[in-house]
Amino acid sequence: MNHKKVYDITGFISPFCFKGYGKLSDKEKMEWNNRGFSTFHALIAAWASLYLLLFSDLFDEDSSNDLIVNRSSIISNMFLGFSIGYFLSDLAMVFWHFPALGGLEYVLHHGLSMFSISLSLMSSQGQIYILMVLFSESTTPFVNIRWYLDVAGRKSSTIYIYNGIALFFG
Repeated sequence: MNHKKVYDITGFISPFCFKGYGKLSDKEKMEWNNRGFSTFHALIAAWASLYLLLFSDLFDEDSSNDLIVNRSSIISNMFLGFSIGYFLSDLAMVFWHFPALGGLEYVLHHGLSMFSISLSLMSSQGQIYILMVLFSESTTPFVNIRWYLDVAGRKSSTIYIYNGIALFFG
């Protein structure tokens, strides 16, 4: 449900932010809007993972007698549930528009992601590792910006170069 809302919001605001949105093909608009939700999830995933891994006391050595791999919290469980929701709804979009939004590699990626997150939630184990992997979502906005700029015909622009550098170091 939230995927559809963010998808629709992206489609609503994009014509105001990008003059060429109306000239995109239906397939490009669909992917443009889908990448909006991808970016939304990636920003939340990066922020939440960074917070839980570095700033909360969840994985602090002295905060609990439990092994670090056996630690979880209401916040970490809630965030991992949000990520499962994202992967599930994005997988539904992939199937609905197959193969326009991705092929079998996306199905495998989303399936393995949901499987590993589900195991971690059900066992309350390994969340530190799941969060480390989800932190890698911090590069997704740069990948999506790269695609947006390419579709917008801005592949030779300075911002495209800077985004590529940020993606490399991200």
